Amino acid sequence: MCHFPQRSSVRSFPNLCSTSWRFYHTSTAHMCSCSKTVSDEKYQDPFQLGRKDLKNLYEDIKKELLVSTAELREMCEYYFDGKGKAFRPMIVVLMARACNIHHSNSREVQASQRSVAIIAEMIHTASLVHDDVIDDANSRRGKMTVNQIWGERKAVLAGDFILSAASLALARIGNTTIISVLTQVIEDLVSILGCPDPKVHEIAYQYGKNVGIAFQLIDDVLDFTSCADHLGKPAAADLKLGLATGPVLFACRQFPEMNAMIMRRFSKPGDVERARKYVLQSDGVQQTTYLAQRYCHEAMREISKLRPSPEREALIQLTEMVLVRDK
Repeated sequence: MCHFPQRSSVRSFPNLCSTSWRFYHTSTAHMCSCSKTVSDEKYQDPFQLGRKDLKNLYEDIKKELLVSTAELREMCEYYFDGKGKAFRPMIVVLMARACNIHHSNSREVQASQRSVAIIAEMIHTASLVHDDVIDDANSRRGKMTVNQIWGERKAVLAGDFILSAASLALARIGNTTIISVLTQVIEDLVSILGCPDPKVHEIAYQYGKNVGIAFQLIDDVLDFTSCADHLGKPAAADLKLGLATGPVLFACRQFPEMNAMIMRRFSKPGDVERARKYVLQSDGVQQTTYLAQRYCHEAMREISKLRPSPEREALIQLTEMVLVRDK
């Protein structure tokens, strides 16, 4: 059994060490059922289907960033260059349309729902700016980070400003419930805005939660399997921060000597390199991928409860895209 540090240097996955081994033994069956769910349905390209509702997304975001100082404006707009995947806004608009179809047979995205897509991308991007400061990262999406160009203090200011602009946009929606829900899961929002049915709210919540966990697990896998240039950010960044992610926790079962490194947060010279070597020699990457597949399967199961629609099938496709992404 793996031993955990007493502080929060291990990213939290629900009962990871105690439950992931069950997932490992049953994952093959779940992988088959996931593939069958996707292959039996007509393929819907999520990004093609949601393109209309996300047209001018980054231009609209920049309109929210009412900055009088040229340098601050440049920093705030730096990552809104249209080169991001816009994964979160895509989930928001597709979920909005799927819920609207389920509730009222309408495929139109409401203005307030599209605002949520904008806010989701702003909050996500602000977190990237802050993460890069914490990680002392020098690259993001294949270019220099805000903190490398303008310095850490100004980068923190830029991230804070983006968050404040997102909060103002959220306040304009005028729904106090939305403001409360935003502190939990961003995907909940279009359920509340488009459909009053609590059962649909729960479906949207469970879908968003499971896709989000799977996305993070695959992100942790890529930290070990992708080179820094392809990933667009430094490799093994979590180990350098002293974090034991999924692949590490799985690997320590085969290499118990990793427990000591985890406890001291990979702080001794050579710890990061040794830990990375152990992970790649173990089946930690494979088992983390299996765990992500399990969460994606659960997301598919939840979203399949909605009325059939192209948007519902596109959301199913998005879960598959989470598993096969390479950066």
